[in-house]
Amino acid sequence: MNFAQTENQKLIAESIRKFGDQHIRPKMMEWDEAQIFPIDLFKKLGEHGFMGVLVPSEYGGSGLGYFEYVTVISEIARICGSIGLSVAAHNSLCTGHIMQFGNEEQKKKYLPKLATAEWIGAWGLTEANTGSDAMRMQTVAKEDGDYYIINGSKNWITHGISGDVAVVLARTGEPLDSHGITTFVIEKGTKGFSGGKKENKLGMRASETAELVFQDCRVHKSQVLGKVGDGFIQAMKVLDGGRISIASLALGIAKGAYDASLKYSKERQQFGQPISSFQGISFKLADMATQIEAAELLTLQAAALKNNGEKCTKESAFAKYYASEVSVKVSTEAVQIFGGYGYTKDFPVEKFYRDSKLCTIGEGTSEIQKMVIAREILK
Repeated sequence: MNFAQTENQKLIAESIRKFGDQHIRPKMMEWDEAQIFPIDLFKKLGEHGFMGVLVPSEYGGSGLGYFEYVTVISEIARICGSIGLSVAAHNSLCTGHIMQFGNEEQKKKYLPKLATAEWIGAWGLTEANTGSDAMRMQTVAKEDGDYYIINGSKNWITHGISGDVAVVLARTGEPLDSHGITTFVIEKGTKGFSGGKKENKLGMRASETAELVFQDCRVHKSQVLGKVGDGFIQAMKVLDGGRISIASLALGIAKGAYDASLKYSKERQQFGQPISSFQGISFKLADMATQIEAAELLTLQAAALKNNGEKCTKESAFAKYYASEVSVKVSTEAVQIFGGYGYTKDFPVEKFYRDSKLCTIGEGTSEIQKMVIAREILK
């Protein structure tokens, strides 16, 4: 596999760096402190094609592949994890689910709006008591003529309040039946559908996380994505791509923390010399660089398989598990290299440190990734 960065990837990376310097860096700490979800910023990202990276051009998207997608998410996260997370969730979960399983009418209706960020997307699988254990979900959709009546709630949903459209999974059969869950596309403003409590989080604070609430929400059968009962199977396929998203997000956060540490270690003087000259610091930097390189190679391996339409369940789990753990390790070491300054909000690494932890939890915990990997290698 050839993972050399293409000219297109280099141009994308440069474009994001310029965009980030102008539109993200000046405000990101303000957004983080106040937990502001900057919708206008995502509209601008949409204008640059970053909100519909994988969407074919016929539906208003950028029509790019997974290598470019990894570049987009990792370069944004290198600046701000929160913005990277929201771009990833919008692209891979909501938009990606419709792209993979929607019919032509649904694709034409939703993808152009999502790809340009005219609409912000949400994706609802997780519930308060069913995170990893999704087949026990309590949100139920009951058939009623040409409609389904949905009752229940979803938790930990990115863009749960601000999203204009949500892809939602609800139980249409018995608990633990892998063919008893169905996917619906539900627009904001649908009676009985609303955003609920917004979470007050440790990190990723500018990426909105909230409840979705359903109270006798009537959804027409035309809003079913794919076949009735296929929702859980669809979700597992969507999460294969989602793992590449989180691996890319984690990779970007790790790179951002490393960049800051490398620069600081050359500038910070102790005992009459830069701290980078001390083995204790230089060995930390060596470990960080090695781990980032390995995480990037695993992520690109999964992206290559996804690009070729090959199964990547094991490889995307490799990437998500390793890259997310590396992100935490690298950002932790970054705080250590900065010392007391690393513990303050005047320097960038405390934010990378806080943001990194989500990567080991969201879209399947590290423990779930190990289960996936174990299942695949023991087949």
